[in-house]
Amino acid sequence: MTTAINTAVEKGDAAIGAHLVRDVSLPALVLHREALEHNIRWMQKFVSDSGAELAPHGKTSMTPALFQRQLDAGAWGITLASATQTRAAYAHGVRRVLMANQLVGTPNMALIADLLADADFDFYCMVDHPDNVADLGAYFASRGVKLNVMIEYGVVGGRCGCRSEQEVIALAQTINAQPALALTGIEGYEGVIHGDHAVSGIREFAASLVRLAVQLQDSGAFAIAKPIITASGSAWYDLIAESFEAQSASGRFLSVLRPGSYVAHDHGIYKEAQCCVLDRRSDLHEGLRPALEVWAHVQSLPEPGFAVIALGKRDVAFDAGLPVPLLRYKAGVLPAEGDDVGACKVTAVMDQHAFMSVAPGVELRVGDIISFGTSHPCLTFDKWRVGLLVDEELMVVESMETCF
Repeated sequence: MTTAINTAVEKGDAAIGAHLVRDVSLPALVLHREALEHNIRWMQKFVSDSGAELAPHGKTSMTPALFQRQLDAGAWGITLASATQTRAAYAHGVRRVLMANQLVGTPNMALIADLLADADFDFYCMVDHPDNVADLGAYFASRGVKLNVMIEYGVVGGRCGCRSEQEVIALAQTINAQPALALTGIEGYEGVIHGDHAVSGIREFAASLVRLAVQLQDSGAFAIAKPIITASGSAWYDLIAESFEAQSASGRFLSVLRPGSYVAHDHGIYKEAQCCVLDRRSDLHEGLRPALEVWAHVQSLPEPGFAVIALGKRDVAFDAGLPVPLLRYKAGVLPAEGDDVGACKVTAVMDQHAFMSVAPGVELRVGDIISFGTSHPCLTFDKWRVGLLVDEELMVVESMETCF
């Protein structure tokens, strides 16, 4: 196959059978099948062994093919961040969504009310303020639909969520005064806890979350017999799992963990976070593997020791670290053999260009292909309409469309 694949890639068809170094128009978002499948199995086993359920955060990839793989592996549902993301996931077959965010605004409420016309659709959203409770109660009553809500519990200086246990208790009473709302659980997000004492702070937060859940359950505040208790991003999921286990949360509650970035992992902030997980958990002998890369050409060699790469802010995340050069391939040359260029370094990115210092001893030519690792996969996925799943021989085996 020697024809360019760019049009096919945009359409999400006909790319199967293409080879990355010979047939694909670059730059391209690349997912390595072996690492991807390993990550899905690894996290599902970790969560199941912890006595919890997994609802991976789909906002990371917004890739229905990945949602389906996660559900097929045993995920309880998919976590999402907005009504429009929920609608997109529903359109691709997802029938249980935990929206780890507030549902605000009548048009967004209407999207969810329309989906709830399907009796098989199981949906939960967060509330943290009486104003939102009143608006949701009035709107869903007008539609004749019951909405499952969960109280979000936060930390001072953090993101959303009630700031005290007293606020949580009061909000539960407000919710139960709304006939169209059902209080089904409590949620928190520990990823906003930072500093030298983050580990102890996260454990204290998780303990407080469980304590509140027990108090609400004992008071009869929940509308279901086994309410949901949920937390966990992609960095501290082990601490949340341990805290829930230590307090026997799964005995009284449905414990749900929500990491999302694990599915692709990265070469930056989550690689560092995973190293910390493995340091804390000596029983985990292997961790996650980076599955996501962006491939691009060497575009220009205008000065000694300096290369311009056809890759920029519109192609790859740059908020949590610049792209990491991994391997160099000679364009069109098969079998493809990658040379290590890890000593090179991206120093800046513009809209469509990356500046890369070329390490001594690395010989490049214009047209060479370089694979780049990323940091923070969420903000790389959202720049692409299609990702290419490749096998160990770098053959494209599936085109995975995103739905941002």
